[in-house]
Formats: sequence, structure tokens, C-alpha cells
Amino acid sequence: MKVAFVTPEFLSLVRRTNLAEIAEYLPRALAEQRAQVMVFLPFTTDIDAKQLPHLNRLGECLVPLGDREPVPVTYWQGQMGEVSIVLVDHPGAFENKHPYGDDSGPYPDNWWRYALFAKAVLEGFHLANFKPDVIHCLDWSTGLVPVFHKLEYVGRDDHPTGRAGTFFGIHNRAMQGSFEREILPHIGIPHELFRAIEGVESGTKVNYLKAGAEFGTILGTHLPHQVEHLERYQRSDGLDETLERRKKELVGIQNGVDYRQWDPTKDPLLTENYGPSDKDLAGKRKCKAYVQETFGLEKNPKIPIVLVLERFDSDNGFEILSGALTSLLERSLQLVLMGPGQPEIIERLHMIEQTFPGSCKVIEGYNVHAAHQILAGSDAFLMPGHDYTTHALAAISMRYGTVPICYAHNGLEDTVHDLGGSSQPGNGFTFASYSVEGLIQGVDKMRGVYKHPADWKKLVQFCLEQDFSWAACAQNYLKAYRRVTRRIRGR
Repeated sequence: MKVAFVTPEFLSLVRRTNLAEIAEYLPRALAEQRAQVMVFLPFTTDIDAKQLPHLNRLGECLVPLGDREPVPVTYWQGQMGEVSIVLVDHPGAFENKHPYGDDSGPYPDNWWRYALFAKAVLEGFHLANFKPDVIHCLDWSTGLVPVFHKLEYVGRDDHPTGRAGTFFGIHNRAMQGSFEREILPHIGIPHELFRAIEGVESGTKVNYLKAGAEFGTILGTHLPHQVEHLERYQRSDGLDETLERRKKELVGIQNGVDYRQWDPTKDPLLTENYGPSDKDLAGKRKCKAYVQETFGLEKNPKIPIVLVLERFDSDNGFEILSGALTSLLERSLQLVLMGPGQPEIIERLHMIEQTFPGSCKVIEGYNVHAAHQILAGSDAFLMPGHDYTTHALAAISMRYGTVPICYAHNGLEDTVHDLGGSSQPGNGFTFASYSVEGLIQGVDKMRGVYKHPADWKKLVQFCLEQDFSWAACAQNYLKAYRRVTRRIRGR
């Protein structure tokens, strides 16, 4: 399988959002699965060419775009491991600019910059000598690639992408790339495509994210449960009708987790390493003893340690967590609270810490060394937020055998399954009501199982065996790519 990625970010070269992680880890994982991968990036000012060994100039193309004169674009190629990187270079569009904007906000000519980028990528396959099976486009800034591809390149025997299909990944529906309709002749999109159904229009504007969602061969999101139940997750952002209409072409694939940074079997920050092969969990018990001793908690292996690792604000559930703290600490458990927050909130947490010495520890800010140690030594990981855009923390906690507790409808439905639930084997605890009472009930469910050591050990072992790696993620993407190729061949 040959896969071309089109993205504005790539973690080792330029990072502005979480898209950078996906744009790097997924191609790397695919390359490890023996896929041939090439990544196309705009050569923005953030990119240090020294990070790409043997960067070579491929050549220059005159890129036609709308009613303007063809634009000269230069292409550079380098290698990062098994992944080939092609930088798309144009002085006015990318050279002295960041991917999206600067301190003043988004660049006003982003409509032109990313129209040029989309067209330049498609024109550059000849120079790159790459004939992809699938062109994987990431978010709004690549939304015109499927449009241009379908309008100008599909079916052409003289073009490397003539037999390719597109996979359009939707990762952030809040950022859509909306611009005035007057840009249409300047980017070469016919006015008849300025329509809501099977077109580029949304809310009277040209919408690059919607364009990709309309024209991509197959669409993807990182929330599988929302794909299965679209009607429950209406967001009023202009994409609901498109996604419902294209439901048969929509797939949900969870993002992977980089276990190279989070692996208790070889984590150098732990007092004892452990993993799924440690059937008696002796290593995790030693990590727990270390945490209790180091962070001033009562030394008692029979008391569960519950970790909260969040920014302490309303967006992350502090309103229900704060109301529950006293009740929780009056139970037989220990709480470790780590994260940043407003001074008055941190002061309030320290007052609770003083009220419950030996049962509560507050750590201001984020300390990576302490985070690894406490995560390994804790029994449960409480996630009080009402909405999580990534499942990474929950997946990492399970990797360390630390059982997650969270609200049942917070975006982690594909990751955390309630013990005792009917649809999936349980790997955590969920609470149905987003309230102080609901959170307490979730913790009490955990305590009820913790009182039975054999049941608890079985649950922890199951968590340790969960696989949210990028390797597993890549396998699911390969299945989706095969759907792309089958659909193209069926034309």
C-alpha cells in the first residue's frame, strides 16, 4: 500500500496543535507495517531544514490556480526514518509564515495559501516520483485536495494520482477554514459547487473542512462511537447533514498512543518495572509503596490511591470534583491531585490537603517525573471532565494498570468501558450523572471492587493488556484504505 499524507504539521518538524502527533505517529506506524509513506508539508518558517538529513531539491513546478497566473513552487525532499518528507516551498505563502497565523490571529490569505498547497501537492507527485493508492488529508487546511483531485485528476492515466482515492480525516470540527464566496474564481472552483449538498458551501461561505468531507472518497474521525450514533451527537457546526448523508463512507478510528514514552515495563522513572507478565502485580505494589512514602501518604497497601491529573478549572470538571473532595476523603481512600490552576483554586486544594493529612497530596503544576511515579503507584485514575478530545490519558493510565473512572458521556466511550456493562468487557468505571453525586458514585463503584482483591487483580491485569498503540491503530487505517481502493476500482 502506498499512502501520501497531506498535513500542515508534523511533530518532529512543526507543531501547533495535536494534529502534529497524528501526522507523525500514524505514518511511522504505517511504515512499520511495510506501507510506503510520503508526507507533504508546507515549508513554513517553523521548519528547521537541518532536522531532515540529506534534504534535496526535487525541482520546481508552475502550479495553475484559478484565474491567476501559474504560481512557481519549489519542492524539497528529505527522509525521517522510513518516512519520506516532501516540503512544498513558496516565499509568499509559507517561507516567512507559521502554519495558520501569528500573534495577531489567522493570516487573512489562508484561503489562498492552502488552496495553493492543495494544488501544489497534486502537481508535485510527478517530481516526487510517487504513485499513491491513497491520499490521506488531515483537517481543514487540506480540504481542497479531494476537491481538486476529483475535478482534475481522477481517471487520468498521465497522472500519478489518476487511480488513487482520498481519505479525509476530520480531527477538529471547531476549526473549519471558512472564507467568503468571492474567492471561488481565484482558487479555481466552479460557482456551481457553491452549494450545501455535495458542494463547498456552509453558512453562506466556502468551507474547506466541509469541502473535504463532501469530496473525500472515505471520511474518518477518531470517535468510533459517534460514527455509529450520529443522531445522538448533533453539533450544529454545519457538518451534521454532510456526515449523516455520507454515513456509509464514514469510519471511526481511535488515535494511537505513543507507548515509547509511557511503558511501565521499561520506564526508567519507576522504582520497579512491571507489565502484563507480572501476574501477581508485585512491581506495581512496590510503586504504590514508594508513592505513599515519598508523597506523605499513610503507608497502607489496603487503601486505594486515586490520582487526578488535570488542569483545575471548569472545563476539566473542577466544579464537580471540588464539591466531592471532602466526601471522598472521608472514605477509605487516598487522593493525589496534580495540575495547574488559578492561585485561589490551588490555595483551596491546599486547605483540603491540610485538613486530611496522610490522605491527600496536592502537587502544583505538572512534574513529568512525579507523574510517571504516581501513575504507576496509583490504583485508580479519576477523570472528572465532561468532554475529552483525546483518549490518551485514559489509555496511558490503563497501560500502567491504573483503572480509569470517568463520566459515561465524555468522549471516551470507545476507550473506557464500565465494569458490569453489557456491551464491552469492563476496563474501568463510569458514572451516568455529571454531578457531584455521580462522581462519588463512580468512585464508590471502584471501592466496591477494590475490596475484593481477586476481582481487583483481574481488572488491573485486563487494563495492563489493553492495546491502544499506533501499531494497532495503523492496522485499522489500512483496512480503511482498502475501502478507499475498492471504491475507486468500482467506479
